[in-house]
Amino acid sequence: MPVNALFSFLIKKRLQQIELFRDHPRLTQLEMFHSLIQQAKYTEWGRKYDYSTISDPDQYRERLPLQDYEGVKPYVQRMRKGEQNLIWPTDIRWFAKSSGTTSDRSKFIPVSREALEDCHYKGGKDLIALHYQQFPESKLYQGMSLVVGGSSNIEQLRTDAYSGDLSAIIIRNLPLWVEVRRTPVIETALLDNWEVKIEKMARETMREDVRCIAGVPSWTLVLLKRILEITGKRNILEVWPGLELFMHGGVSFRPYRAQFEQLIPSASMNYLESYNASEGHFAVQDRRGADDMLLMLDYGIFYEFLPLDRMGSPSPSTLLLHEVEVGVQYALVISTNSGLWRYMPGDTVRFTSVKPYRIQVSGRTKSFINAFGEELIVDNADRGMEAACAATGAVISEYTAGPVYMDEAARGGHEWVVEFATPPDDLARFVHVMDATMRAHNSDYDAKRKGDMALRPPVVHHVAPGTFHVWLKQRGKLGGQNKVPRLSNDRVIVESILKLEAV
Repeated sequence: MPVNALFSFLIKKRLQQIELFRDHPRLTQLEMFHSLIQQAKYTEWGRKYDYSTISDPDQYRERLPLQDYEGVKPYVQRMRKGEQNLIWPTDIRWFAKSSGTTSDRSKFIPVSREALEDCHYKGGKDLIALHYQQFPESKLYQGMSLVVGGSSNIEQLRTDAYSGDLSAIIIRNLPLWVEVRRTPVIETALLDNWEVKIEKMARETMREDVRCIAGVPSWTLVLLKRILEITGKRNILEVWPGLELFMHGGVSFRPYRAQFEQLIPSASMNYLESYNASEGHFAVQDRRGADDMLLMLDYGIFYEFLPLDRMGSPSPSTLLLHEVEVGVQYALVISTNSGLWRYMPGDTVRFTSVKPYRIQVSGRTKSFINAFGEELIVDNADRGMEAACAATGAVISEYTAGPVYMDEAARGGHEWVVEFATPPDDLARFVHVMDATMRAHNSDYDAKRKGDMALRPPVVHHVAPGTFHVWLKQRGKLGGQNKVPRLSNDRVIVESILKLEAV
């Protein structure tokens, strides 16, 4: 059977399955729930919570507490040493490394074979299927797919167990039919040094017939700009005339779209977003030009949703899929085919539609900056400020920070607004120590800062005493529990405070 004919057959079959769970979402999720419970009932976790007697989601929610990484960490530590059948029945041999918690520099999320095949790979295949649905004459598979990912090498924990970035794990385990059409070579794709990696990727891939790109927008921009520097071409279509699809995720695409459209001047270029994380692949963009994504209900994940106004209560109650409302902010809660049970990955979502269920990723449950995949959290920032103050004799009254997005002339970065009670004896040293400390406590931030390629050094503005007080007063937020957010994933607060300083 010709390749295109085979693809057409498989794509039509998959689109029918997607349509089925769109039409029957509640039944699909109920079947998923029972499947997960049945598979895990003889694990150590399943015996602890007596999964064999759980008959429905209500009983499940009553019996099991919500948890974050700290709850699963003891099991992860044991699995990394070789124990199995703890939280999932099949052997866990891969652990996706992601940015850490308050007590750890990195988290290690278990990734089962089922999660790779029925969740992570399925998400990528579904994006391609939806692209073919939108462009029936697509010639995607006649060329190569460029995968921009894998920011760290695979670490061998023991003879049969490994850890690394999720993208590196996926690249290492790709099925043959994908691998033969992927570029660059795996040795380049998994390089740890991003300065060397970008250069090698540019020189390897610029000679290929690339039809599809998959990656985080910020790193992909760095690569595309380097290719244009090397080739002297005006735009990427002069390098890859058959390019037709960019599959992206990890951070919001809005700040980057204009730059991509300038580098790839084609009205038929398709941009499709996916919502994936180390813990699972959750949603894909099923409509061209849309700013929301279809929640994928048959990826081996059972969903719950916690309204944000319930997060502070001792025993917060969650909602099931059929109970959610459009426009409300929810913390995501998942149970997965890697053995994460009632797990909160830390993301917040809002529904744009319930027929079918489409979502937008609205943020994190805690303050953060994640404009470039750095996932900087307040604990990282506080540690950086503390070390910088100790090194320079400074005392801080208030601070806040936000991203500076990439443009044609400059790399992205972070902009900090700091009000000192006692200024540092050397502001440049203050910034250096702050940056180095955050890098030491956050592996994702460190990766983006290497070589100043994706993130330039932070910029710190020293504002006059009382500036933050004025900002809060103007908003009627003086006193009580009101405070300026430490980190924001946009520039609204940073710019509004800097405007005060300029007056």
